[in-house]
Amino acid sequence: MASTPLFDLSRIDLTAPPIAGPDQLKSLLRQRGTFEMLDGVLHQDAEEQIIVGYKDIRADDWWTQDHIPGRPIFPGALMIETGAQLCSYDYLCRMGDTGERFLGFGGLNNTRFRGVVEPGVRMYFVGKVNRMRSTMFTYFTQGIVEDKIVFEAEVIGVAF
Repeated sequence: MASTPLFDLSRIDLTAPPIAGPDQLKSLLRQRGTFEMLDGVLHQDAEEQIIVGYKDIRADDWWTQDHIPGRPIFPGALMIETGAQLCSYDYLCRMGDTGERFLGFGGLNNTRFRGVVEPGVRMYFVGKVNRMRSTMFTYFTQGIVEDKIVFEAEVIGVAF
């Protein structure tokens, strides 16, 4: 997987209100409480098969006290989880699902962490369809902070 951007974020207004906020995300995604990782969706393009969302990385997030004490760093596992939630939301939208089916995490390919993410930033997540079937999907996903790719992976999901 190349470390070139999947999508040029300058093509959209990053300050615009989200096209999907917490209520819309909850209508399809089943994660709740501390595992509601995605804060909003800013862009979906069916033709380009791209979705762009974000998470505000805050100093009062639940993980900051313990990862790492004195120098909180957003965990890579949570970067992946946030990217997977973005891709899952897109998949369910594309499939016309009403949130009835359960999506499971099938795996990862070509995962790389390329930067440290500390509180006080908005992290953008991009997902691009790689393969989609009725029971399985794969997306390329990236996390971007201040125009720098900080992680990328191919996320595999399964639908039950």
